[in-house]
Amino acid sequence: MKVPRPWSARAWLDTSNVMTGLLVSAVLGQLTLLLALLPPLLRRCLPGFTRVQRSRFAAFLDVRIPPVPALASWRDSATWRQAGYHLLSPVVSAVSAAPVALAWSGAVVGLTAFVQPELQPPPMVFPFDLRNPVVAGVYVAIGAVLLLLAPILARAMATLDLSVARVMLGPSRHELGRRIETLTESRAGVIDAADTERRRIERDLHDGAQQRLVSLAMNLGLARATLTDLPEPARAAIEQAHEEAKQALKELRDFVRGLHPAVLNDQGLDAALSGVAARAPFPVRLRVDLERRPSPTIEAVAFFIVSETLTNIAKHAAATKAEVTVTRERDRLRVLVHDDGCGGATLEAGTGLRGLAQRIGAVDGRFRLTSPFGGPTTIEVDLPCE
Repeated sequence: MKVPRPWSARAWLDTSNVMTGLLVSAVLGQLTLLLALLPPLLRRCLPGFTRVQRSRFAAFLDVRIPPVPALASWRDSATWRQAGYHLLSPVVSAVSAAPVALAWSGAVVGLTAFVQPELQPPPMVFPFDLRNPVVAGVYVAIGAVLLLLAPILARAMATLDLSVARVMLGPSRHELGRRIETLTESRAGVIDAADTERRRIERDLHDGAQQRLVSLAMNLGLARATLTDLPEPARAAIEQAHEEAKQALKELRDFVRGLHPAVLNDQGLDAALSGVAARAPFPVRLRVDLERRPSPTIEAVAFFIVSETLTNIAKHAAATKAEVTVTRERDRLRVLVHDDGCGGATLEAGTGLRGLAQRIGAVDGRFRLTSPFGGPTTIEVDLPCE
């Protein structure tokens, strides 16, 4: 811990937190005692008392204590912990404020020992006569030590006050565990919903827009082949429309495959990745070794990783070959993509790799990129199978 200096803002903020805590805690402690005679009213007031204390820590220490769920009844442990804190905090604040106040005041008294003699108290007030230069020098030395010690005491007492508040005003371990479990389930639901929506879009595009484009391209091709007696401008327009329809159909098919190919659902990663490797503009050595299929969501993530990585290699790496390995080790799915390109890939260089890392992190996976300048580049991904 860095020792704060007496003239630093940190020292004064710590001191302000301790001294205002004494006043705030005394008032809220008295109110808690008075309202203890009316438990329903006290339970309604406790969240407000707690917000006041949280705002003190946020203002002076820049620390946000996590809130707890609404206090439904006295059966909730959070209710008892908050009430206990407001009753205990006056004692904690008094214990914290006393040494801090003594240190700062002692520093002021000691360092002012050499002021004008007529301003010094008579000997009967202090045990030694401050008019004596030796005595005054001793007081100044003690004052200097207390000046250096005061910020340390303020930091320690502020930390003590904050530690007690975090335990009693923040969520308990059980509540944090329950919240984490809820967030995990919620995130899994969002990921599954997004995956389901991608499958629906893929199905609608395949059965709707793609079929219409196929029909349009066939009709234009038929017209191009049979209507040979049309004027040259009309024939040129039909030919151009036919080529554009075929190009649009190709782009739509590529988009649908990248979105969520139907073969992935039907035959799994091996067949889906084989198609991706076959369409790559460079040789790709593919090895998929899975004892059993992972969950559909993880399959979709793994497919997206390989597909997006091979696309990035084709665009930026100037590689002549690549190697993709997908294996399952107990409950972990490991994906490795290696290329002999120019290297230099970083997460900060573009949105492609950053999007990969974000998608992997969304399912509690691990992502590792090794790409020195000059190559080669290796991407290693570790995914949970469920």
